[in-house]
Amino acid sequence: MRRFLLALLSLLAATPAMAAPLDCPLRDAPFSSRSPLIDLLLSPRAAAILRQRVPDLGRGLPADFLRTEAPSFAAILTVRDVVKGPDASVQLERLDRALAAVPVTAEDRRQRCARYDDDRPAFKLSAGRPRFLLFEKINGFRDSPSVDAAHAAFVTIARRHGWALASTDRGGAINAATLRSFDAVIWNNISGDVLTLSQRAALRRFVERGGGFVAVHGSAGDPATFWDWYSDRLIGARFLGHPMSPQFQAATIRLEDRSGPVTSGLPPSWSMTDEWYSFRANPRASGAHVLATLDERSYRLVGMNGEDLRMGDHPIAWTRMLGRGRVFYSAIGHRPEQYAEPLYLRMLDQAMRWTARARR
Repeated sequence: MRRFLLALLSLLAATPAMAAPLDCPLRDAPFSSRSPLIDLLLSPRAAAILRQRVPDLGRGLPADFLRTEAPSFAAILTVRDVVKGPDASVQLERLDRALAAVPVTAEDRRQRCARYDDDRPAFKLSAGRPRFLLFEKINGFRDSPSVDAAHAAFVTIARRHGWALASTDRGGAINAATLRSFDAVIWNNISGDVLTLSQRAALRRFVERGGGFVAVHGSAGDPATFWDWYSDRLIGARFLGHPMSPQFQAATIRLEDRSGPVTSGLPPSWSMTDEWYSFRANPRASGAHVLATLDERSYRLVGMNGEDLRMGDHPIAWTRMLGRGRVFYSAIGHRPEQYAEPLYLRMLDQAMRWTARARR
């Protein structure tokens, strides 16, 4: 008997423990036209209804937009973002009635959670302060040239000052124990929903209790978002679109805050060529302190389908206080060249320093 028990204990020790299911957002949500498009495409029954009810869904879209493996543009789109026209409301209503009859299966839940993780990397940080976590998990649109250029810029800035910086593409790094080692988190062109519910809560507590947060360009560039606190409170603005005729244009940036810690040493105005974002509402309405705006007279604001992208007052970079935390966002940075532009590097350098200061 003793030999049997020892053998059983040995077998149990060698058997991997069953991992707890991830608390991924929308895991149990019913199918609808407001679901991430990728979740409809992953379900055979929902995808069949989609093909029947919206037969021209993929027309005019690049093939990789409908990928069912992250990163995928389908993770940042809903059917409502794609279906337009005078009959759109009727078409969407009929689609929703059909999708409501599709049960969410265990396999649906597994596939929805597959693009999240709870991997917790161990970081070996240098002695420098402040300490930055450069976060680079992307489930939506990954524009590798801009991500790579931004990565190099942040690493270079930290190295020049002797600051400690670690980078990761693992969502599991966003937990209370790991975040205690850092003064600020940098969101490098993050696209798509990337954090589980517990990871979301950890990031929110980190910022509201004094952690810094820096985000650039694509971190607020998704057509569809699924975390209201991130969009409406942390960033404080939702993406509307960017010009497409042409996509990249020279535009005049006008400095609004000429003496603050993030903009010190920058000229009153300068011209840059980039992909210029417009937002559905002005971030001032959510309490943002605007650093710089775009002069809308200096470029054409016509969207992909001819929509008018003018905002009038057009913030392009701003800060905010959120609890005790300091937040910086800049919509500049689609073109990799921007991350070597001296004026923009100065802004990012000073933003890193400012956001991390609250924790020191």
